[in-house]
Amino acid sequence: MATSGSYDFNLNMAEVTEEAFERCGLELRTGYDSATARRSLNILFAEWSNRGINLWTVEQVTQSLARLSSSSSVSTYPLGTVTLVVAASGSFTVGETVTGAAGATASVITKPSSTTMTITVPTADFVATETLTGATSGATTTVTSVPSLVDVQSTVDVLEVVIRRSGSDLGITRIGRSDYMGISDKTTQGRPSQFYVDRQITPTITLWSAPENSTDQLIYYRVKRMQDTDDAVNDADIPFRFLPCLTAGLAYYLAIKKAPDRIGVLKDIYEEEFQRAASEDGERVALRLVPTYSSLNVS
Repeated sequence: MATSGSYDFNLNMAEVTEEAFERCGLELRTGYDSATARRSLNILFAEWSNRGINLWTVEQVTQSLARLSSSSSVSTYPLGTVTLVVAASGSFTVGETVTGAAGATASVITKPSSTTMTITVPTADFVATETLTGATSGATTTVTSVPSLVDVQSTVDVLEVVIRRSGSDLGITRIGRSDYMGISDKTTQGRPSQFYVDRQITPTITLWSAPENSTDQLIYYRVKRMQDTDDAVNDADIPFRFLPCLTAGLAYYLAIKKAPDRIGVLKDIYEEEFQRAASEDGERVALRLVPTYSSLNVS
């Protein structure tokens, strides 16, 4: 008997919802049933972010550092990209530095296409109608909307961080808010060796020492939110191995509202499915333990 030869099985949100309703002993009948299921799915995704790191949501970001003058550096950067809608009067090149009228700087990530381009902005100081001038091409653009911080606000947390200089990467250390506040001179310039993440709704990363040049790059891995479920035809922003967990989780969430007699069993199934999926979603690397000098005790 011939096999299918396919490896593309997936469930869109409508199919996940139907499966979850069936596990609750119910049928998906009304538009409100779909709406309440989508709401529960988005809450479920938020819960998964609180349970730990989901590897498929980890993304590497490269941010060019910036100096406003020989005595002033930009130390705080948004975690992600800030999108501006612009009217371009000429050609910008990828990686080119642009300067705003208010002294804010940015690096072009994508070339302008029609009237849009994506740039990385050290601070959200760009305002509507501000003019940006290309560093080498002489081209100018006019910002026609306020900056979009949607991508920045999708950041959950930051993992490893390095500073790249002349092709060489140097890992830097994460410190807390109180440690950063305790630094007496935050304007000291040098190659950054520490960073502080301010986990607000619009999170930022602050470097110390303040960048001493604009050729260094800040490279980090960030954990992003899973994409929302906005429509029944959307696929879930998850790998296929999490489909059993997703379906079980939605069934449990729906049981709380619609099938209270099944809450216990559906919760147990959900927790078992999550543990299996989470244990599979890990890096398979060798474990190497190195004792510190403080752990050695000579008697």
